[in-house]
Amino acid sequence: MVKRYDFLIIGGGVAGMSFALKVARTGKYKIALCCKTTLDEANTAKAQGGIASVTNLLVDDFEKHIHDTMVAGDFISDPDAVRQVVTQAPSQIEELLRWGVNFDKKDDGSFDLHREGGHSEFRILHHADDTGFEIQRGLMAAVRRHPDIEVLENHFAVEIITQHHLGVRITRRTPDIECYGAYILNPDTKKIDTYLARVTLMATGGTGAVYATTTNPDIATGDGIAMVYRAKGKVEGMEFVQFHPTALYNPEETHPAYLITEAMRGYGGILRLPNGEEFMQRYDERLSLAPRDIVARAIDNEMKVHALDHVCLDVTHKDAEETKHHFPNIYQKCLSIGIDITKDYIPVVPCAHYMCGGIKVNLDAETSISRLYAVGECSCTGLHGGNRLASNSLIEAVVYADAAAKHALQVVDKYDFNERVPRWNDDGTMSVEEKVLIAQDIREVGQIMSTYVGIVRSDLRLRRAWERLDLLYEETEDLFRRVKATKDICELRNMINVGYLITRAALERKESIGLHYTIDYPKVKSDK
Repeated sequence: MVKRYDFLIIGGGVAGMSFALKVARTGKYKIALCCKTTLDEANTAKAQGGIASVTNLLVDDFEKHIHDTMVAGDFISDPDAVRQVVTQAPSQIEELLRWGVNFDKKDDGSFDLHREGGHSEFRILHHADDTGFEIQRGLMAAVRRHPDIEVLENHFAVEIITQHHLGVRITRRTPDIECYGAYILNPDTKKIDTYLARVTLMATGGTGAVYATTTNPDIATGDGIAMVYRAKGKVEGMEFVQFHPTALYNPEETHPAYLITEAMRGYGGILRLPNGEEFMQRYDERLSLAPRDIVARAIDNEMKVHALDHVCLDVTHKDAEETKHHFPNIYQKCLSIGIDITKDYIPVVPCAHYMCGGIKVNLDAETSISRLYAVGECSCTGLHGGNRLASNSLIEAVVYADAAAKHALQVVDKYDFNERVPRWNDDGTMSVEEKVLIAQDIREVGQIMSTYVGIVRSDLRLRRAWERLDLLYEETEDLFRRVKATKDICELRNMINVGYLITRAALERKESIGLHYTIDYPKVKSDK
């Protein structure tokens, strides 16, 4: 089956939905919003802490937010990208409010702002401790109301379509690669349909599921990054995987691990060893409010030195009722496993959380492939540099969705549908044994990445990861050529591709900077 849309959006989080709403304003375009599960399962909904924007002009300003972002990124962030996001954040917050998103306010009507690690001021807008869920809720309602947006849930994008599918040889040096849409797996027919589009947007989220333990849901398999890489698009910064310092330690939950928001440290939470000893003074003068890369490495080191499976976050010194008011979901979650955070330490451990690299884009969110944009965690705008500043991701998504929409609306009418695109070859079958092997290989990717490409790295570990991933790649590609495409094997291919990209980028960077820390090149920049 062949379908045609002016805009094809792959991904249903804040990035994809805000872009859809922006291009739908014209009332003249046909828009498809395609997500591989349901809209409410996007990674956006898992974001607890909040969204960063300069709001209190009595004490805060753009230059402070810009400086904080550059410091957190180890001064390798793109200054133009940083300034674009920071200066356009307030107007995009206003847009979210118009779409029906709610943020907590004080009795006087002003925003109840939080402060998080790496921020010099209180500038985090939030909705209790489930801000991402509230943003997702507000945008979902707006998207579902709009008559020009067709929501396609449980539809899995297999590949983007380029000249390669027309028989043209494409290499990474080909200057004029174009995207004509995507091949998408239909959940009802189990067949792969051809979706032709004038403009395609990639908004597929992150890569956390390639690690054995992550705060991301299972769907975060790096699909968009892998698809664009296979299409010979530019990918950048993949070595910078952010490990959140404080996921709830619970061996029963690893995908996703339950996130203990950074706002809890901004609230006054103190990191301690299980015996009550503080330790962050050994690593950074900002103590528990140091940026995430520093805190994650500190915790990782303390766990190794003391042979611990977790450290602790302490808010028992704070007012109990205030704690329950600010963090109701965390309070209830911990209570469900026997921990009263008003009286007990919270066991925490670092785990994979956010990809700072991804599909390389410019200030208009254009990729290196014509007619293809990328927004959100799957993209690399340059904002995060070596390490993302807390709560900068959601605001980056809406700012770049706005930039992409403005640019795409100026050019979409000059593009035609490419009617020469062939149908997908649906030949092949898959046995039960092959399904078992795919499930095992998915687990193996996670084990490889967590063991060899984690918070602290070395060339020896990285080469070992490379060799094992290469073997999995050859086996999986051979299987993919023989069997009927399914969501599971496509996700495995994507996870292997993403694991390879992270490992290769880590091997190529011969220094420790930002989130990339290697014992072979241990010197860290002194101006951080």
